[in-house]
Amino acid sequence: MTPAALAGLDLLATAVIVVDNHDVLRHMNPAAENLLELANSNVAGQRVAAVFADHDLLAAALNYARKNNCSFSEHDLAFAVAGRPRMHFNCTVTPIERSSLFDVDGCLIECRPIEQQLRIAREERVHDQSEANRELMRNLAHEIKNPLGGIRGAAQLLDHELDKPDLHEYTQVIMKEADRLQALMNRLLAPHRMARPAHVNIHEVLERVRSVLLAEYQKAVVIERDYDVSLPHIYGDQEQLIQAVLNIARNAAQALTEAATPDARIIFKTRAARQVVLARKRYRHAIEIGVIDNGPGVPPDIAERVFYPLVSGRDNGSGLGLTIAQNFVSQHNGTLTFESAPGHTCFTVLLPVADSVAPAAA
Repeated sequence: MTPAALAGLDLLATAVIVVDNHDVLRHMNPAAENLLELANSNVAGQRVAAVFADHDLLAAALNYARKNNCSFSEHDLAFAVAGRPRMHFNCTVTPIERSSLFDVDGCLIECRPIEQQLRIAREERVHDQSEANRELMRNLAHEIKNPLGGIRGAAQLLDHELDKPDLHEYTQVIMKEADRLQALMNRLLAPHRMARPAHVNIHEVLERVRSVLLAEYQKAVVIERDYDVSLPHIYGDQEQLIQAVLNIARNAAQALTEAATPDARIIFKTRAARQVVLARKRYRHAIEIGVIDNGPGVPPDIAERVFYPLVSGRDNGSGLGLTIAQNFVSQHNGTLTFESAPGHTCFTVLLPVADSVAPAAA
């Protein structure tokens, strides 16, 4: 690279990487160094494959630009710096030829991060999904509750009229199953009560959940704390937040015990987050709650639908716990996400810190 070319690239606010035709990195401007958290002096002269993991799409873009001798743009190109999570970019790859400006044949790669746009789009999808779930549950519960009451009443009247004692067993089954479905419908409608917001200490919420789980599972599951005790209070409905975290943590405990996980462990972790966008609004501060377990993980076949109502990875699960948790978190203008692999699953709740923002009404 000539001094003039280097000076020009280094003044750009856009991250630019120069790669020669042998896929060797020749230069990264300061914007690229900041974006990728790499020093040009450490990577110049290395091959792309040695610096970037999961670089197949990047390699394909470079090959296309060279072969067709034209610029190639990819609006969601993902690759990772070795040892770090993948990042998503808008990338433009432009062929360059040896000249008075460039002393190399190769390509210029311009990278613009789109992580924030993707996260906002993901949050919008989750919000829309949550609204659809709530409407579905409300309609489903109302449609089922009325016939259930009639079925149970008729079974009760029939039970009183039967002469043979051995026939009572059948009416009892009808009544018990009707009661079970009635309880299920009540749980479907439970998230729709009006919120009662107040200032809440999130660690009091977690300690309540911890005490419930310890009572239920005793020594079967170890529950550890990793708290940032300096976190401020948030404005929300304490009972809804307790129920949301309890549903997440109870799912983890059930998965651990059913899989007979050795050294079964759940960690409650809290941290501060800064400058986050939640529900299309930017907040200076937020609280991040992690519920981490070392169980078998979320089954891959339901990972995309895990927050949908009536979707469960267990044969005896109702499929409502995470749906209700997501609804409660959404009502607090927060987000609920997860990452899962065998041996490590983390559900993360992100809640804004804003005294003036109350939970949304159901």
